[in-house]
Amino acid sequence: MNKFALLIGVSEYQLEFTPLPTTVKDVEAIKQVLINREMGDFAAENVTVLKNPQKLDMDKAIHDLYDNRQKDDLLLLYFSGHGLINDEGNFYFSTSSTKKNGASFLSYLAVAATYVHDCMKKSKSKYKVVILDSCFSGAFPQGMTARYGGTINIKQHLGGQGTAILTASTSTQYAYEEEGSEFGIYTRYLVEGIKTGAADKDGDGLISIDELHEYVSSKVQEVAPAMTPKIYPVEEGHRIILAKSPKDDPILKYRRDVEEFAAEDEGEISFINTKSLNLIRQQLGLTIDIAQIINSEVLEPYQKRREKLQDYEQTLCKLIKKEYPISEKSRKQLQRLQKNLNLRDEDIAPIEKRILADKQAGDPSEPPNNTEPERFLGIPVTSFEFETAKLIHLGLRKGWEIQRSRKKSRLFIQDLGNGVNLEMVAIPGGTFIMGSPENEESRSSDESPQHQVNVPPFFMGKYPVTQKQWQAVAALPKVKIDLESDPSKFKGDNLPVEMVSWDSVQEFCARLSQRTNKTYRLPSEAEWEYACRAGTTTPFYFGETISTDLANYDGNYTYGTGVKGEYREKTTDVGKFPANSFGLYDMCGNVWEWCEDEWHENYINAPTDGSAWTSLSVNRRLLRGGSWYYHPSNCRSAYRNDNNPDLRVNDLGFRLVVSGARTL
Repeated sequence: MNKFALLIGVSEYQLEFTPLPTTVKDVEAIKQVLINREMGDFAAENVTVLKNPQKLDMDKAIHDLYDNRQKDDLLLLYFSGHGLINDEGNFYFSTSSTKKNGASFLSYLAVAATYVHDCMKKSKSKYKVVILDSCFSGAFPQGMTARYGGTINIKQHLGGQGTAILTASTSTQYAYEEEGSEFGIYTRYLVEGIKTGAADKDGDGLISIDELHEYVSSKVQEVAPAMTPKIYPVEEGHRIILAKSPKDDPILKYRRDVEEFAAEDEGEISFINTKSLNLIRQQLGLTIDIAQIINSEVLEPYQKRREKLQDYEQTLCKLIKKEYPISEKSRKQLQRLQKNLNLRDEDIAPIEKRILADKQAGDPSEPPNNTEPERFLGIPVTSFEFETAKLIHLGLRKGWEIQRSRKKSRLFIQDLGNGVNLEMVAIPGGTFIMGSPENEESRSSDESPQHQVNVPPFFMGKYPVTQKQWQAVAALPKVKIDLESDPSKFKGDNLPVEMVSWDSVQEFCARLSQRTNKTYRLPSEAEWEYACRAGTTTPFYFGETISTDLANYDGNYTYGTGVKGEYREKTTDVGKFPANSFGLYDMCGNVWEWCEDEWHENYINAPTDGSAWTSLSVNRRLLRGGSWYYHPSNCRSAYRNDNNPDLRVNDLGFRLVVSGARTL
């Protein structure tokens, strides 16, 4: 069998059409998996790529793909660009010269589906595949419906056994590009399914057209629910083998289990399944780094969908607070937002039903801002916006640049009395790799071995506990021991409290828990590192090095290729520097932060469920985060320190954790 492919990407258009910058990258990505001997196994000379072609060039290339072929040849036509439908409902492939004609377009500057149909029909090949990543691509196999006034017989018009058509959307849907992505949504998962072998659903070492469609469709529906990929097979078209996969590859076996568990847990992986995956990983001989990459790739589509639903829900809640009932103008704006988020009516219907029902169930005379708040772990939360930052390396001569951005998270506010509040940020649960890799500068053996940890959701203090907050809680009734009301050396209401021992912090937590009927405690070491990293794997949550513009530490010293900075020689007000991506401030530097765990010399037999590691046999307690007094290497996300629980010095502080709305 000989294999031939024509890959067309149109990204540059006349002014009337929106440019599609990812399409030429789409065709290159498809080409690479096709010509790979371990994947598509197409001969490179048999793969033709057209980027931004004129109509005549497209016509000729399509004709040549199907002309003078043998019956056992496999022919693949791939198109990424604008798909167009004229007033009669006929489908056309756009070209770089296609122009609009009023509300329609000049069809003689586009390639008609009927032309492609004719070329396919005349071909002797029994194995023909068409893959369309374009708007309205589902209209391609129905392209002659309007012309004949009836339902098209795909088998009759495309001829022969073994024809299969894969489309990114139905005949009435748009195909979307994902903001910030290198490829179109549909093509991204086509490439991923073949490249990783994940589309080989039955594990036979071969990827058939129907398996590829099943894989891509499931991924696209998570990221872009309003897109519905379709397959139109003729006779045995669904069993055309397009690519190979490594049959006994441990990476692929692990990925299949992650896919299964993710689907079972609706985009999350339970702590039970996390333990199973860790055992599977060990049995297959995979490193933690590889497993983490696979986990992230599999879970990403689910996460993106949740983010879109959350965006819509938060916008609707904000609108209801300002305007109820919803005006026609606002309703149209919501519909536009829904379209831009690529959500279906059935996706947003439960959200609107719940929010509007809650509103209607309330007193109509109440002001609009009495909408039931969102909850996290059973506790009402509100959203807040914050600035985060990354250190970007510009080259040896230009050094480092701080790239700032805005993000949102959620929190609840605990009233401590006398106008003093405690802000607790919602930290989503997840899986991460704890510890440092062997090649991380300044690492220590106690940061080993790296291991996968599943952390349930929790709340964490937005800032280290301040002196003002300490004083408010120290005034509450005693539980076991006395607390000094103003222990800190560096005085200031919004400076972090220091000179506090682990023992005194336990009393602080007990008093606050008794006052609020919530269980306040110190974070476990795993919770602390997970929250500090906030999804990053670099030494610091803002990148490969550190800057005194982003944290308070001894700036006389550097880390990696970073530069020296300011040494302030004291604590700074909490919140002075940008937060990490979870919305937590001062996780690097300022004051060391006590954790609940006892000290252990390494992570052998450490818990993998996010809990504190205590055995009642060790007296020393964990400290994390570095401080104003220490070198930058001590501020790394993985760095571990310890000391006696009764120690009190001017760079020891803490922050709090709440696991949910549990009562004492």
